[in-house]
Amino acid sequence: MTKVRWGILSTANIAQKAMIPAIGRSENAEVVAIASSSGKAKEVADAFNIKKTYHTYEQMLRDEEIDAIYIPLPNHLHKKWTMEAAKHGKHVLCEKPASLTAEDTKEMIDFCKVRGVHFMEAFMYQFHPQHDTVRAIIASGEIGEVKLMRASFSFLLNKPKGNIRMDRTKGGGSIYDVGCYSIHVIRNVLQVEPTEIFIHANIDQEHQVDTSAVGYLKLENGVSATFDSSFEMAFRNEYEIIGTKGQIKVPRAFRPDIHGDQGIVILQTEDGTKELKVVGDVYRMQVERFSQAILEEEDLSSTWENSIRNMKVIDACYKAIETGKIINI
Repeated sequence: MTKVRWGILSTANIAQKAMIPAIGRSENAEVVAIASSSGKAKEVADAFNIKKTYHTYEQMLRDEEIDAIYIPLPNHLHKKWTMEAAKHGKHVLCEKPASLTAEDTKEMIDFCKVRGVHFMEAFMYQFHPQHDTVRAIIASGEIGEVKLMRASFSFLLNKPKGNIRMDRTKGGGSIYDVGCYSIHVIRNVLQVEPTEIFIHANIDQEHQVDTSAVGYLKLENGVSATFDSSFEMAFRNEYEIIGTKGQIKVPRAFRPDIHGDQGIVILQTEDGTKELKVVGDVYRMQVERFSQAILEEEDLSSTWENSIRNMKVIDACYKAIETGKIINI
């Protein structure tokens, strides 16, 4: 096998706008099937020249010519369909957040492990090389000792009524939707785990979901971090790292794809300001990375643990909102 054969489980917008085209651009993957319970599978298949369509997810999972499944379903369905795919021997790339709790995420991953299939949570942003540039600058000592990191991801949800992001039973809320990125990038770039967290949140009284949240984290090395997520603010996707000698700003942290795949790393020190432009096709890189792991039977256990740990922080966020207290993680 030289290419991983992918099946797309649903016709979700992100599948059509990002993942199917990315698989098409990749060198080691191809889309061979798409399934939809809404009856839209053939329309999407025709648009992207996908040869097979299925009217149920179960039918597609039984197809022996499919190696891997991409799951862009609502958050509360991630666990069920990851495990269903694993039952049929399919590798799984699942949209973030992996599930709704760390316990469920661990159960999903253990299930995949026992059945000998790979699992990856689709935080595509992490594959962009701008973050390697940031880590290299920190390691060089140019900004001195890191003292604080701030991460933000927000957008204005113009029509919240009826939007799945406002449905508590389906994993709605700004932390699940975009805050998970900010939590992930703090852990991913600094390579340090948080030990304490406190949250201020705006809770929509009708839907009982967090429409905005600000989190305050203490990391195990003593560094402080904050993140904010929101459905009530202008679009932002950025982070900033402040040290004793300077700071780093990354204004296109999570969505460089909407800027022609170009990320920007801004370094500010006493010597002045440098702006570094870094290019990377994040969705293609994600597809190729996961497909390579399948083809080479690579051990992905480190990414599994990362997903579980990220969900533990999200669990702590919601516990902090519920209790109004600082939560130990």
